[in-house]
Amino acid sequence: MRERIARRALEELPAGSVVNLGVGIPTLIATLAQARGRIFIHSENGILGAGPRPPEGAIDPMLVDAGKRPITASPGASYFDSALSFAMIRGGHIDVAVLGALQVDARGRVANWAMPGQPILGVGGAMDLLGGARRVVVTMTHLSNAGEPKIVPELTLPIGSLRSVDVIVTDYGVLDVTDGALVLRELATDVTLEHFTQATPAPFSLGVQRTR
Repeated sequence: MRERIARRALEELPAGSVVNLGVGIPTLIATLAQARGRIFIHSENGILGAGPRPPEGAIDPMLVDAGKRPITASPGASYFDSALSFAMIRGGHIDVAVLGALQVDARGRVANWAMPGQPILGVGGAMDLLGGARRVVVTMTHLSNAGEPKIVPELTLPIGSLRSVDVIVTDYGVLDVTDGALVLRELATDVTLEHFTQATPAPFSLGVQRTR
């Protein structure tokens, strides 16, 4: 299911774009992108041109992404310090940020960095990416592990930014955020509109609906 979400999110990434991948489902895109049009993967800790996870036995402990996960470097990759990396983000040089989320509200705003009762490790680069990336795509399961909807009328978890994201991709379908409102663009093949509506307490309208 997670790979299916990542594959669909990959379709939102134009060839030649500079893309930052968040923690969780977005990291799967690094491997899937190898078989598609070339994108340039950026990581906050200072690499442009990050590749997929290396095979076992070929891990370079000095080559990791911002989440400390082992990565590879694509031919032509460049390295720089964290300050320059965040200047790229804040300066609007990231074409697309693909982020995970704990919740998304009816206006497309996300909560993605703190859960009640869980240790807070920090916001990471998410707040900067929400403010600086030209386009933001959220990838997440439609329901939490407890079966609770994650697309909600109002956030109940700490907000990441006042900026609305552009696209939400879940295992149930794809929503666009247009003028601060949710628009259902696409349903998954195994999900009916009734099923989607029951699992989505946030209000949404119907766009050009098709299945995937």
